[in-house]
Amino acid sequence: MPSFDIVSEIDFQEVDNAIHQARKEIVGRYDFRGSKASLEWDKDKQEVQVVGEDDYKIETIKGLLLGKLHHRGVDIKAVQFDKQEQIGGMLQRQKGRFVQGIERELAKKINKAIKDSGLKVQPQIEGDKIRVSSKSIDALRECMGVIRGQDFEVPLQFTNQRS
Repeated sequence: MPSFDIVSEIDFQEVDNAIHQARKEIVGRYDFRGSKASLEWDKDKQEVQVVGEDDYKIETIKGLLLGKLHHRGVDIKAVQFDKQEQIGGMLQRQKGRFVQGIERELAKKINKAIKDSGLKVQPQIEGDKIRVSSKSIDALRECMGVIRGQDFEVPLQFTNQRS
Protein backbone atom coordinates (compact mmCIF):
# COMPACT_ATOMS: atom_id res chain seq x y z
CA MET A 1 0.00 0.00 0.00
CA PRO A 2 1.52 3.40 -0.97
CA SER A 3 2.47 5.68 1.92
CA PHE A 4 4.65 8.58 3.04
CA ASP A 5 5.75 10.13 6.33
CA ILE A 6 5.26 13.72 7.47
CA VAL A 7 8.25 14.79 9.59
CA SER A 8 9.92 17.95 10.86
CA GLU A 9 13.70 17.62 10.60
CA ILE A 10 16.60 20.07 10.48
CA ASP A 11 20.00 19.58 8.87
CA PHE A 12 22.23 20.78 11.72
CA GLN A 13 25.33 20.80 9.52
CA GLU A 14 23.66 23.53 7.45
CA VAL A 15 22.69 25.36 10.66
CA ASP A 16 26.32 25.20 11.81
CA ASN A 17 27.54 26.55 8.46
CA ALA A 18 24.98 29.39 8.53
CA ILE A 19 26.03 30.40 12.05
CA HIS A 20 29.71 30.47 11.05
CA GLN A 21 28.88 32.63 8.02
CA ALA A 22 26.83 35.03 10.16
CA ARG A 23 29.69 35.29 12.69
CA LYS A 24 32.14 36.17 9.90
CA GLU A 25 29.82 38.87 8.63
CA ILE A 26 29.36 40.31 12.14
CA VAL A 27 33.15 40.58 12.59
CA GLY A 28 33.54 42.35 9.26
CA ARG A 29 30.68 44.85 9.56
CA TYR A 30 31.46 48.46 10.33
CA ASP A 31 28.45 48.98 12.61
CA PHE A 32 29.66 46.17 14.92
CA ARG A 33 33.26 47.46 15.33
CA GLY A 34 34.10 47.88 19.01
CA SER A 35 30.83 46.26 19.99
CA LYS A 36 30.34 43.39 22.37
CA ALA A 37 27.69 41.92 20.09
CA SER A 38 28.06 38.19 19.46
CA LEU A 39 26.37 35.08 18.18
CA GLU A 40 26.94 31.90 20.18
CA TRP A 41 25.95 28.36 19.18
CA ASP A 42 25.46 25.41 21.55
CA LYS A 43 25.31 22.26 19.44
CA ASP A 44 24.40 20.00 22.35
CA LYS A 45 21.32 22.00 23.37
CA GLN A 46 20.56 23.00 19.74
CA GLU A 47 20.34 26.57 20.92
CA VAL A 48 21.64 29.89 19.63
CA GLN A 49 22.26 32.98 21.76
CA VAL A 50 22.37 36.54 20.43
CA VAL A 51 24.09 39.15 22.62
CA GLY A 52 24.16 42.90 21.96
CA GLU A 53 24.09 46.33 23.55
CA ASP A 54 20.71 47.36 22.15
CA ASP A 55 17.68 46.17 20.19
CA TYR A 56 19.18 47.31 16.89
CA LYS A 57 22.22 45.05 17.21
CA ILE A 58 20.21 42.05 18.39
CA GLU A 59 17.63 42.42 15.59
CA THR A 60 20.40 42.89 13.01
CA ILE A 61 22.20 39.74 14.14
CA LYS A 62 18.93 37.79 14.12
CA GLY A 63 18.20 39.07 10.62
CA LEU A 64 21.67 38.02 9.46
CA LEU A 65 21.26 34.58 10.98
CA LEU A 66 17.79 34.02 9.55
CA GLY A 67 18.98 35.16 6.12
CA LYS A 68 21.92 32.75 6.20
CA LEU A 69 19.66 29.90 7.37
CA HIS A 70 17.18 30.59 4.56
CA HIS A 71 19.98 30.76 2.01
CA ARG A 72 21.20 27.33 3.15
CA GLY A 73 17.76 25.74 2.86
CA VAL A 74 16.81 25.66 6.55
CA ASP A 75 13.24 26.81 7.14
CA ILE A 76 13.24 29.82 9.46
CA LYS A 77 10.11 28.52 11.22
CA ALA A 78 12.46 26.00 12.85
CA VAL A 79 13.94 28.76 15.08
CA GLN A 80 11.89 30.01 18.00
CA PHE A 81 13.30 33.00 19.86
CA ASP A 82 12.57 33.80 23.50
CA LYS A 83 12.09 37.31 24.86
CA GLN A 84 15.08 39.59 25.31
CA GLU A 85 16.59 39.77 28.77
CA GLN A 86 19.12 42.05 30.46
CA ILE A 87 22.36 40.29 31.41
CA GLY A 88 24.14 43.23 33.03
CA GLY A 89 26.76 45.66 31.87
CA MET A 90 24.35 47.28 29.38
CA LEU A 91 24.09 43.98 27.47
CA GLN A 92 20.96 42.17 26.37
CA ARG A 93 20.56 38.55 25.37
CA GLN A 94 18.03 36.65 23.33
CA LYS A 95 18.03 32.88 23.06
CA GLY A 96 16.64 30.90 20.18
CA ARG A 97 16.13 27.17 19.99
CA PHE A 98 15.75 24.91 17.01
CA VAL A 99 12.56 22.85 17.06
CA GLN A 100 12.64 19.42 15.50
CA GLY A 101 9.97 16.73 15.46
CA ILE A 102 6.20 17.01 15.53
CA GLU A 103 4.68 17.36 18.98
CA ARG A 104 1.57 15.37 19.89
CA GLU A 105 -0.86 18.33 19.78
CA LEU A 106 0.42 19.52 16.41
CA ALA A 107 0.23 15.96 15.08
CA LYS A 108 -3.44 15.88 16.09
CA LYS A 109 -4.06 19.18 14.22
CA ILE A 110 -2.38 17.81 11.10
CA ASN A 111 -4.31 14.55 11.42
CA LYS A 112 -7.57 16.50 11.71
CA ALA A 113 -6.70 18.66 8.68
CA ILE A 114 -6.08 15.53 6.60
CA LYS A 115 -9.36 13.93 7.70
CA ASP A 116 -11.31 17.16 7.10
CA SER A 117 -10.02 17.29 3.52
CA GLY A 118 -12.25 14.33 2.63
CA LEU A 119 -9.47 12.42 0.86
CA LYS A 120 -9.39 8.64 1.03
CA VAL A 121 -6.17 8.44 3.06
CA GLN A 122 -5.40 7.02 6.49
CA PRO A 123 -3.14 9.20 8.68
CA GLN A 124 -1.49 7.54 11.67
CA ILE A 125 0.55 9.25 14.40
CA GLU A 126 3.78 7.34 15.10
CA GLY A 127 5.91 9.11 17.70
CA ASP A 128 7.18 12.38 16.24
CA LYS A 129 6.02 11.67 12.68
CA ILE A 130 2.76 10.97 10.86
CA ARG A 131 2.44 8.12 8.37
CA VAL A 132 -0.17 8.60 5.67
CA SER A 133 -1.24 5.64 3.55
CA SER A 134 -3.78 5.09 0.80
CA LYS A 135 -4.59 2.75 -2.06
CA SER A 136 -4.14 5.60 -4.53
CA ILE A 137 -0.89 7.48 -5.14
CA ASP A 138 -2.93 10.40 -6.50
CA ALA A 139 -4.78 10.69 -3.17
CA LEU A 140 -1.42 10.85 -1.39
CA ARG A 141 -0.25 13.64 -3.71
CA GLU A 142 -3.45 15.57 -3.05
CA CYS A 143 -2.88 15.06 0.67
CA MET A 144 0.61 16.57 0.33
CA GLY A 145 -0.96 19.57 -1.40
CA VAL A 146 -3.46 19.98 1.44
CA ILE A 147 -0.65 19.94 4.02
CA ARG A 148 1.49 22.40 2.01
CA GLY A 149 -1.48 24.73 1.67
CA GLN A 150 -1.88 25.14 5.42
CA ASP A 151 0.39 27.00 7.82
CA PHE A 152 1.62 24.96 10.77
CA GLU A 153 4.06 26.24 13.42
CA VAL A 154 6.94 24.01 12.29
CA PRO A 155 8.47 23.24 8.90
CA LEU A 156 7.16 19.95 7.50
CA GLN A 157 8.83 17.57 5.06
CA PHE A 158 7.56 14.47 3.28
CA THR A 159 9.86 11.46 3.50
CA ASN A 160 9.88 7.70 3.09
CA GLN A 161 7.57 7.70 0.09
CA ARG A 162 6.67 4.19 -0.97
CA SER A 163 4.49 3.02 -3.80
